[in-house]
Amino acid sequence: MFKSFSMELAGRTLTVEIGKVCAQANGAAFMRYGDTTVLSTATASEKPREGIDFFPLSVEFEEKMYAVGKIPGGFNKREGKASENAVLTSRVIDRPMRPLFPKDYRNDVTLNNMVMSVDPECRPEIVAMLGAAIATTISDIPFDGPCAMTQMGMIDGEFIVNPSQKQWDEGDLKLTVASTSQKVIMIEAGANEIPEDKMIEAIYKCHEVNQTLIAFINQIVAEVGKPKHEYTSCAIPEEMFAVIKELVPPEEMEEAVFTDEKQVREENINKITERLEEAFAENEEWLAILGEAIYQYEKKTVRKMILKDHKRPDGRAINEIRPLSAEVDLIPRVHGSAMFKRGQTQICDVVTLAPLSEVQKIDGLDENITEKRYMHQYNFPSYSVGETKVSRGPGRREIGHGALAERALIPVLPSVDEFPYAIRAVSETFESNGSTSMASTCASCMSLMAAGVPIKKMVAGISCGLVTGETDDDYLVLTDIQGLEDFFGDMDFKVTGTHDGITAIQMDIKIHGLTRPIVEEAIRRTREARLYIMDEVMSKAIAEPRKEVNVYAPKIEQIVIDPSKIGDVVGQKGKTINEIIDRTGVKIDINDDGAVSICGTDKAKIEEAIDMVKIITTDFEEGQILTGKVVSIKEFGAFLEFAPGKEGMVHISKIAKERINHVEDVLTLGDVVTVICLGKDKMGRISFSIKDVPADAGKSANA
Repeated sequence: MFKSFSMELAGRTLTVEIGKVCAQANGAAFMRYGDTTVLSTATASEKPREGIDFFPLSVEFEEKMYAVGKIPGGFNKREGKASENAVLTSRVIDRPMRPLFPKDYRNDVTLNNMVMSVDPECRPEIVAMLGAAIATTISDIPFDGPCAMTQMGMIDGEFIVNPSQKQWDEGDLKLTVASTSQKVIMIEAGANEIPEDKMIEAIYKCHEVNQTLIAFINQIVAEVGKPKHEYTSCAIPEEMFAVIKELVPPEEMEEAVFTDEKQVREENINKITERLEEAFAENEEWLAILGEAIYQYEKKTVRKMILKDHKRPDGRAINEIRPLSAEVDLIPRVHGSAMFKRGQTQICDVVTLAPLSEVQKIDGLDENITEKRYMHQYNFPSYSVGETKVSRGPGRREIGHGALAERALIPVLPSVDEFPYAIRAVSETFESNGSTSMASTCASCMSLMAAGVPIKKMVAGISCGLVTGETDDDYLVLTDIQGLEDFFGDMDFKVTGTHDGITAIQMDIKIHGLTRPIVEEAIRRTREARLYIMDEVMSKAIAEPRKEVNVYAPKIEQIVIDPSKIGDVVGQKGKTINEIIDRTGVKIDINDDGAVSICGTDKAKIEEAIDMVKIITTDFEEGQILTGKVVSIKEFGAFLEFAPGKEGMVHISKIAKERINHVEDVLTLGDVVTVICLGKDKMGRISFSIKDVPADAGKSANA
């Protein structure tokens, strides 16, 4: 049965068509917002996947290049590996929806969002987020929805609900908020140092818009929603818990987990596991789920210790940060390096500087962004958590953590005019026990300063956790959560920023939402912590950016030429610019505005290349002193090359003070001589003289 539903959202019409396509999916929504069209589907397997202790949810955001009238690049001419934007969008959809599925549900679920048309006024990401929520809510898949998502931009201090792509790219705020009918369940933000109060205001403006969307979704569900299907529960039997508690009393489990050493705690749990394996050796059914049962017992123990006893596993106070340390220049010969350590979390960040020709090219649905100058990448090897696993490249988590640290630092980077470099920062996780992305932000900031990148302000990040009880008022916010508190807690609220405001937020939860007091307390706590980290730790390792780039980094000088002269510098088929590069060994980038960046490791060669570009782009003037090489000799004079593609002639009568019969009597091919420009002769040609050069002119030649 086909049904169409519409509502006005931020001045544009949102249309949801149900029953028109994909009838065999558990749920499908054909979404239109303006001319942006996204097909969202939700499907689930009939039976649970055996042998797993997690909910197997997959979320996809498929960018079809036909949506923007493009044919994909490469030899295959078809879409391939998901772009970074697609991965990040999938994560933003996954994070708020995952907690709303039953905790004991083990059926495979896939949420697919296919972008089929893009209207620059209506971003496809927000349409996909809403489509995934609607398709799941109307399906027969167990889901405690509905939920809704809104994006907020800000230009000149004014909020913009669901901004256009241009407003999103150019504004001071990129905020995405997901909500249920009562609480906020996900926050993702990038911001240009937005004050905390302003950010909270923006979050709850999104929450208000989400309530209108939830009312709209409820209307759709009332008309076309399917009854939720029954499923096989994978919950641990209560009688099994009772037996485990007899064999391992609660006080013994508390003692096992109450340590600040991750390895010691894991060893304690392993000993408990071995005892229980022996006890359940005859009960294959319980033995198969013993690992999950111990996890649940450990989780309940930790949560009770924190919430009721205000005791953290490592003995810290609720608002206490783990021991911190920071250093720079630990890796020789790289352009910049720094290490930041917080407890058992340790990140080494390395910065590489390169000419602008090395920027990352982007082929995606956003036609406003075709390249990325600052690239932050994050690696999480298995040895960082004491495990062994073959590395097969970055997964979605690594891409997400890298993007978060990248977003945190973009607001403080110098402009291209101020610092004409492509910048790559790579965060290597040496050790992990909670919130490596925030340690990555701190290490990256210091590494950039060590490399001589003139960032405007220092940036730091920290994460807060949460343990909740039976009521909304029964909760405890934890500053700087370690791995155990992240695994067993209800929230991972990461905030980065400067002294003046927030630059990024990423909030994940495992419960059905946060009240406003929790959000406000978490933002306040993270501000206090990041100021302490910057003032007491980072600034003691390096207080400000170095005045010059590292000795091993390329040196870049930039000059501006008349854009109409760009063709003269490039030359026919690139002949002129390639000749400059071959002679000096530099790299040259020219943009359409006439900005010329010259990059090399030898400062003298850079200056030589700059002189050549200036000569090529400057008209000869009477009295100008130049140095040139003899490239051709004729009976009437000699031709000199002052720079590739830029030549002039000295008449035989202007070569020597005395009369000469042949040019070869004084000059030979390859000679380098100094000349003075005489201006135009009677024929209107620019002429030069060797004999009229002032005696002290050598120092100012080609200047």
